[in-house]
Amino acid sequence: MKKSVMLLVAANVSGIAVSNAQIVADSLKMVELNAVQVTALRSSGRTPMAVTNVDREQIRSVNFGQDMPMLLSTLPSVTVTTDAGNGIGYTSLRVRGTDPSRINVTANGVPINDGESSLTYFSNMGDFASSVQSIQLQRGVGTSTNGAGAFGATLNMLTEGIAAKPFLGVDVSAGSYASHKETLRFGTGLLGGRFGVQGRLSHIGSEGYLDRATSRLDSYFLQAGYYGDNTSVKLITFNGKEKTYMAWNYTSKYEQSLYGRRYNSCGLYYDADGNMKFYDDQFDNYHQQHYQLHLNHLMGDFWKLNVALHYTHDSYVYDQMKTGKKLYLWRLTDDTSMRGDLVQRKDGDKDFFGMIASANFDNKQGLTANFGGGWNHFNADHYGHVMWVGTPYYKGAEDVPLALPKLQPGMEYYSNNAKKNDLNLYAKVQWEFVRGLSAFADLQYRHVGYTMQGLNDNWDGNAQIRMNLDAKFDFFNPKFGLNYQIAPNHRLYASYAITHREPTRDNYIENWGRSIRSERLYDLEIGYKYQTEQFAAGINLYHMNYHDQFVLTGLLNDEGEAITRNLPRSYRMGIELEAAWQPVDWFRWDANATLSKNRVKDMTITLDDYTTLVNLGETKLAFSPDAIVNTTFTFRHRGFSAMLQGQYVSNQNLTNYGFTSMYSTMTHTRETLMLKSHFTSNLDLSYSFTLPALGVKQARAGVTFYNLLGAKYDNNGWAAPQFQLNANGRVMAVNTWGPGDCDAAGFAPSAPFHFMAHLSLDF
Repeated sequence: MKKSVMLLVAANVSGIAVSNAQIVADSLKMVELNAVQVTALRSSGRTPMAVTNVDREQIRSVNFGQDMPMLLSTLPSVTVTTDAGNGIGYTSLRVRGTDPSRINVTANGVPINDGESSLTYFSNMGDFASSVQSIQLQRGVGTSTNGAGAFGATLNMLTEGIAAKPFLGVDVSAGSYASHKETLRFGTGLLGGRFGVQGRLSHIGSEGYLDRATSRLDSYFLQAGYYGDNTSVKLITFNGKEKTYMAWNYTSKYEQSLYGRRYNSCGLYYDADGNMKFYDDQFDNYHQQHYQLHLNHLMGDFWKLNVALHYTHDSYVYDQMKTGKKLYLWRLTDDTSMRGDLVQRKDGDKDFFGMIASANFDNKQGLTANFGGGWNHFNADHYGHVMWVGTPYYKGAEDVPLALPKLQPGMEYYSNNAKKNDLNLYAKVQWEFVRGLSAFADLQYRHVGYTMQGLNDNWDGNAQIRMNLDAKFDFFNPKFGLNYQIAPNHRLYASYAITHREPTRDNYIENWGRSIRSERLYDLEIGYKYQTEQFAAGINLYHMNYHDQFVLTGLLNDEGEAITRNLPRSYRMGIELEAAWQPVDWFRWDANATLSKNRVKDMTITLDDYTTLVNLGETKLAFSPDAIVNTTFTFRHRGFSAMLQGQYVSNQNLTNYGFTSMYSTMTHTRETLMLKSHFTSNLDLSYSFTLPALGVKQARAGVTFYNLLGAKYDNNGWAAPQFQLNANGRVMAVNTWGPGDCDAAGFAPSAPFHFMAHLSLDF
């Protein structure tokens, strides 16, 4: 018992490879065949990188309906966001302060990031965690991987293998805010020891903590596999359909003081009598379908081969109510002063397909090598239509109705196409040239070609932007490191990596007309690990030096996505600490902490006269806390288990200008420009048992209490202050647009105390 528990601790703290022995029993070759598809991309116990592994049991212990980022929220250097406030719906993951578009995400080695935005929308993959066998989070540049380059972290997910024996499982959860989850798991086992089918059906729903922030997530996962003596073929398909009422506007503290903390301004309009209403159809509807075909082959004792084909299709449509807008921006009139209310519809289709491959060599005497790469093609069409328009007017003369001769309900006001080709090749070698001392080298080449054509919904002055982009990038990304196993319990490592990253679609659109540059990152990592049967600990020092980093500005676009822009020089440096202590079989304590410094060099701003430029010197990077601390206490006795988690996140600035507050000229008040520090805790109480008479091999019932102490904190936000010189000639942030912080800041409140009861049955 103690050894198995400490193996889990070592996997958490020391970054050792996760075993797949639970996936397919009875055959070491089957285990090897399942692991081939991620061997080339994952860090091993000797790779000089900062990694954390999460195994199947750890995932199941927290997977009761929340999105994937929430399940990983206590990993080192991680912060999460949730639009709805309770972790269901739109959520995101940040690592070391870097935004989600800089985190490379793969499933079985296949890229998951959106081809244009580089974001991963986990709401489109509802309950995907129920089909995942293991997860590895590499912090920093990490090892070479397929798809977009990692500028903060790499999240590598391996889906479950086909179980040796048939099974049927049911997972149900229900709790606060009408949140619920129903999952049916099934598998045929290996028929004739060779062939099997396994899958899952899931439904997740929630009313959300914020008003109308409802979510409906339907998904399935299905795989069929054949296992030969040295070859396996596996077809995997999974999909997600989500319908989510928008909650991405966030709200000012001033609005919350009027309408409550749960106020959601999305869909707001006023009827003819001046009554506040909310548009019923302000829903985001998205469908994502994935197909993967994997061939894994063992070529003798030393070589393993993986080849995979993949295809993903996305389709989306959503309506938005817009009030008091200038109608020429929707091409409804040539009169630039005419205003009105309207409903816009945005829809589109995306196709993403390609091939990845790797050859993996291990001479069993300290030399391993991985050679691989991939080619991916992305094609997307985007459209915008006007579905309804109210009576137009001129500002200040709302009582005088105007005619709108160009009104054509359903008319198209923009359409554009984007294509992206991504080719990457890599070679990795790890060689133990002296007993205990190994060298690591990883060389990658990436070629990216990106085109955008057509009208966009953004305007430059009085002209609608017509995109005509044809950009090409060639990147060479080298990585080197040393790993020294000083003694059985002591390990020391260091690595240095250079990587590059192309701009995303949003980078181009939101900065149209400006000079757009690719990013470059120099990442230095130095770490030490100590491990015994009862105690494990580690320390990792990192320094990430960026050239032209796309940083979060604090602004949001029309789809609620964070706007970024190039900053010439910036850096992130810090220390990551991890520890696990298992003094007795029934108790374990895990903890990690990150202390960091995240800065922009020579930050400049333009004052509200739109001409004066001021250099602020070195300032803090937005959404980058100086301290993140996690602690987990786990108690187990026979069938009973209790897990108490705690997390502290320090203040996060909403902008890169270094201001923590702004002055409201209307109400003469000081308003915050921060996500203030918070401490939250979760408690899970569970009991496992069997019911042989009912054919239940394993049952687990329990309840999880989230935000146990009821902390009222904000998980995300935006800010757009203006800047003026005060009487002393110093720059100050101000809000002249509305009372308090209205129209200059918005916040995404997290739910206070809430709970989810859960039950799992395995037959």
